Amino acid sequence: MATQPPLPRRFATGVSGLALILAGLGPPASAQDATRPMTITSTVSTADSPVGDSKQTLTDWRAARYGLFIHWGLYSKAEGQWKGSWVATEGAWKGKGFTEFLQLQARVPVSEYEDFARGFRPDGFDADAWARAARAAGMRYLVFTTKHHEGFAMFRSASSGFNIVDHSGYAFDPVAELAAACRRHGLLFGVYYSLGRDWHDPDAPTDWPTKGGRSNTWDYPDEDAKVFDRYFRRKVLPQVAELLTNYGPIPIFWFDTPEKITVGQSRELRELIRRLQPGCIVNDRVGNRLGDFETHEQTVPGATLAGPWESCATLGKNWGYHPRDLDWKTPEQIVRLLTDVVAKDGNLLFNIGPRGDGTFPPGAEARLKTVGDWLAVNGDAVYGARAWRVVGETRAVAPAKVASAGGTAVDVATVDTVRDEISRSQEADLRYTAGADGALYIIVRSWPEPVVTAKALGLENLQGRRIGGVTLLGSGDTIRWSQGNDLFELEFPALRPGVIPVWAFRVTFLD
Repeated sequence: MATQPPLPRRFATGVSGLALILAGLGPPASAQDATRPMTITSTVSTADSPVGDSKQTLTDWRAARYGLFIHWGLYSKAEGQWKGSWVATEGAWKGKGFTEFLQLQARVPVSEYEDFARGFRPDGFDADAWARAARAAGMRYLVFTTKHHEGFAMFRSASSGFNIVDHSGYAFDPVAELAAACRRHGLLFGVYYSLGRDWHDPDAPTDWPTKGGRSNTWDYPDEDAKVFDRYFRRKVLPQVAELLTNYGPIPIFWFDTPEKITVGQSRELRELIRRLQPGCIVNDRVGNRLGDFETHEQTVPGATLAGPWESCATLGKNWGYHPRDLDWKTPEQIVRLLTDVVAKDGNLLFNIGPRGDGTFPPGAEARLKTVGDWLAVNGDAVYGARAWRVVGETRAVAPAKVASAGGTAVDVATVDTVRDEISRSQEADLRYTAGADGALYIIVRSWPEPVVTAKALGLENLQGRRIGGVTLLGSGDTIRWSQGNDLFELEFPALRPGVIPVWAFRVTFLD
């Protein structure tokens, strides 16, 4: 192997510490010893973990409400094309545009994809710029794709040479850079990891939507010969250990595509995370219903859920960057999405796919900044807020658990790539949140009339509870309002604040 560029000095200690952990594992598991238990001794002290235990982290994460999802990997270098074509030419993907599933869609052999990975040196990548953009957007946490389905690690991995530092020759470890930048800018840092899919590994079988449907069957055609446990011990457990050892506190571990993982393997993975970083929370895609919170991809539940949950959604249609994907959600639609999610007691993880050089698509940062400006004024209705007893109501319709209108039906063969069921409706309606300050917030969305009516706040629906005051966030004007037996009404001031037609009114009660 060629001499590799050194890591920045500030990250060198982490690699040495991990070497001690991996030394306890012995060599990568072979077919003969794939079932041998993995023994890891943590070099991360409890003091270095997120403040408190995982329950406290979960509380902090729920209060954050809004995060930035970053899909950036080797597929980003291709920027939607392969060998001069924008679409796949064979198989289930024929005629469909390339996405972050590029290697699967184009059936690129591992050797060819390895050649493609050489020289992937994204000179425009600036972790601090990403973190600043997230903060300016009003986001409180960031989750980064450390390894997507292509199996390429966006960090220096001792377990697999197929990574951006050792294989591509990039001078920096993006995960190290991002972890440090998030700490500097006050963001919780989370790592995404593709668990059940890895097109670089010969032992990653899948069974969705059919047997082998998401597997590398062109290099490794015998699906029955693949043993997930070999891949699990050779790559998954060691790389998870690396991520939890080399980069300081990792409050969020975000798995994807559990595929064929067993209950025992999910438990072993959870136990590893708990031992290395007791404060880390894990999403449900660790498999077998063992996560700390539910994941809803490109959709929003129709009602409040009982436990913690998160909706992840894209700015356009794709997770990774595609120059032809310009059907972006508007700032108004993003704010509507966020307030719908919070009114149902969830979090929103909103995705951007950086270009191959590591920069955001032109215009994306400005669009998110517009949402951040709205949150700077109306954040009390979002951060730390919880669901009220009613999600919302439509104009002149009785209070109801309002579902988000879905998108169009899609082909099951490609449902996990280009799929967006997020409502883009701009119908006039209301959402309610219970603020951390004890107030009730009426979030008035896309409302054209000067008078807002809310049946949920009539005396009868409130069991006689009387409203004591109403203010409009971002406005110093006095708000005229009245509360009747069946209906509550308020009037907008002559000048409505902000550029996004979503407004938050703070309501307090006499008792």
